[in-house]
Amino acid sequence: MANASATHTEIERKFLVDTKRWSDRSGGVPYRQAYLSKEGNTVRARIAGDKAYLTIKGKAVGISRPEFEYEIPVADAEALFGLAVSAVVDKTRYRQTYGGKLWEIDVFHGDNEGLVVAEIELNSEDEAFEKPEWLGPEVSADKRYTNAALARNPYKNWKAC
Repeated sequence: MANASATHTEIERKFLVDTKRWSDRSGGVPYRQAYLSKEGNTVRARIAGDKAYLTIKGKAVGISRPEFEYEIPVADAEALFGLAVSAVVDKTRYRQTYGGKLWEIDVFHGDNEGLVVAEIELNSEDEAFEKPEWLGPEVSADKRYTNAALARNPYKNWKAC
């Protein structure tokens, strides 16, 4: 979700999750999201539980990028899914606090089954934070792990590589 700062900047780090060590799977929320643009800025419609959002994200510089997010009616999000330029991404999102920071753990379904990614939003790119024991390798710089990329080239296609 969007950073609440006045500059609307998302500073996010992503990690793979060691599913043998991560066990807190209570309270997950189903997410469905579709991408409405192919290149450049990312435009996304998302349904998260019983709410829906339209999100616009600018080009990333390092792990930072502009982000604007607006709540919209669920029916509008469902209609926007029909304009998607790639597959819909399905996942369950879990939220867990560790070391005073909120982690969002996404367990993907469908064509991205088997992929589990944890994200943490920071106030600056060099902000220090505690890493949970269930974190795997960092993938912040690997664009394949963005949800927009997973909609175009799902995780199931990677296993052959």
